[in-house]
Amino acid sequence: MAVLLVSITGAIARVENWRSYTVAIGIGHAGQERTHAEKPSGVLRWLTTVDHKDIGILYGVFAVIAFAWGGIAVVLMRFELLYPAEDFLSASVYNGLLTTHGITMLFLFGTPILAAFSNYLIPLLIGADDMAFPRINAIAFWLLPSAALLIWGGVLGGPFLENIEPAQTAWTMYTPLSIEQQNPGVDLMLLGLHLSGVAATMGAINFIATIFTERSEDVTWATLDIFSWTVLVQSVQILFAFPLLGSALVMLLLDRNIGTTFFTLDGGGPLLWQHLFWFFGHPEVYILVLPPMGLISYILPKFTGRKLFGFKFVVYSTLALGVLSFGVWAHHMFATGMDPRLRASFMAISIAIAIPSAVKTFNWMATMWNGSLRTNAPFLFCVGFVGNFIIGGVTGVFEAAIPVDLILHDTYHVVAHFHYVIMGGIAFAVFAGIYYWFPLYTGRWYQRSLAKWHFWLTLAGTNVTFFPMVLLGYAGMPRRYATYDLTAGPLDLFTVLHQVATFGVVLLVIAQLIFVWNLVTSWLEGPLVADGDPWDLAETDQFPREFAWFERERFPALADGGEEAAED
Repeated sequence: MAVLLVSITGAIARVENWRSYTVAIGIGHAGQERTHAEKPSGVLRWLTTVDHKDIGILYGVFAVIAFAWGGIAVVLMRFELLYPAEDFLSASVYNGLLTTHGITMLFLFGTPILAAFSNYLIPLLIGADDMAFPRINAIAFWLLPSAALLIWGGVLGGPFLENIEPAQTAWTMYTPLSIEQQNPGVDLMLLGLHLSGVAATMGAINFIATIFTERSEDVTWATLDIFSWTVLVQSVQILFAFPLLGSALVMLLLDRNIGTTFFTLDGGGPLLWQHLFWFFGHPEVYILVLPPMGLISYILPKFTGRKLFGFKFVVYSTLALGVLSFGVWAHHMFATGMDPRLRASFMAISIAIAIPSAVKTFNWMATMWNGSLRTNAPFLFCVGFVGNFIIGGVTGVFEAAIPVDLILHDTYHVVAHFHYVIMGGIAFAVFAGIYYWFPLYTGRWYQRSLAKWHFWLTLAGTNVTFFPMVLLGYAGMPRRYATYDLTAGPLDLFTVLHQVATFGVVLLVIAQLIFVWNLVTSWLEGPLVADGDPWDLAETDQFPREFAWFERERFPALADGGEEAAED
């Protein structure tokens, strides 16, 4: 792999002027002369681009592909759980799908889809020409396809290569299970995770440098938009969390391949892995959820006719979440027998971290209160985010209490809590952002009726899927099992609830197919936007910087000659 990467780098370096584009000169607003670069066309453009907007689109396409991979895996698992017996998938296949689903959604969908928004929008929001390090920005993306191939190596190589199969460790990779599995697919997955962590760290450094050094003179810390604030805090979290995960992965690889004893029973012990993993793992939840909170805080006011209520307190709560997220990791380990005094302190911090999230939630509701609401698709997904996030947050507070957690630990209640935050929260914010900025990056309109169908089916599917899991958790159904015992639940309760949850997944699949159809067809042939303020935001004095860029730079070309003339 190293030789291949060096060879590719050398080949690109020998291409003459691969980064130099033909310079064209034009006249900007107010008679100012400006220049722009003419990009190569076709595949070469996307392989060599260092434009933050192009890289943002590449991140988005990659994330959608990863979302499809993880979604197919979960659909197969849900159909296995329709009935108690092992009648659709074997236990090993189920565990392999479980592992690839979790790692794909967290590392190959969650982080990249947020990087798509950040790359495209941050320079526009702060008045920068591009990212601080454009080439590093491109390299950070191109590490991800290689990471995905390694992570999926066990699944892709299984039918063709002998003695390789999908990793069956779940996304937490707990030892000693992850050490004892003699399967090269596990090693490939660990290497892919390490590579994705390098990519995320490179991107985080770039965002921090960009926000600190590339802001225009009129963008101060007091006027920096809320989305940029959340990306900044997320990037700092990544700098502290991902290198620790990388170190732990290297130690795990050494245990597996050369016989070290970092996490073995006669060495550091399995609990050392849990401490290291969760010191990364819980900040990772907030790494994934802070930018979506920023998206909601940024988009929601645009459709209420008023500015975000309590802007400073939303910023302060973001900073508080960034700090407190590193002090709650051991609530994942209440059942391991740690010192009760330590458990009590972690319980206190875990409950306290709900306060900054509650501040944001009340500010969102106050922003809507007595506002002039417009029920467009972005607004609907913002409201859906708030509702789902409340359910996810409340269930999390229950699990933060030691007595309750000891009962609910490793049951479907944990699955429900986590997915209400990830799918019910993050995905809804992502959809809100895609619909809100669709005119910006395509110059076209989506089909609004299909967008609302997408919302209502996604909202119904999310709750039909995950609320039965709350009940399954209270009934004692353990997670990560391909089969279950009817005697453990009264009156076939497990079967009924699993079947309801599977029906919810079917609704989610239908909704996402509508979304993809709407996205692709509208991008290709949707009606062109009529002016540079497609959401009529100037009427409420909320015309944002990125649409000012759109009105200044792209809309004139669209108005003159359509999409072809809009190409830079």
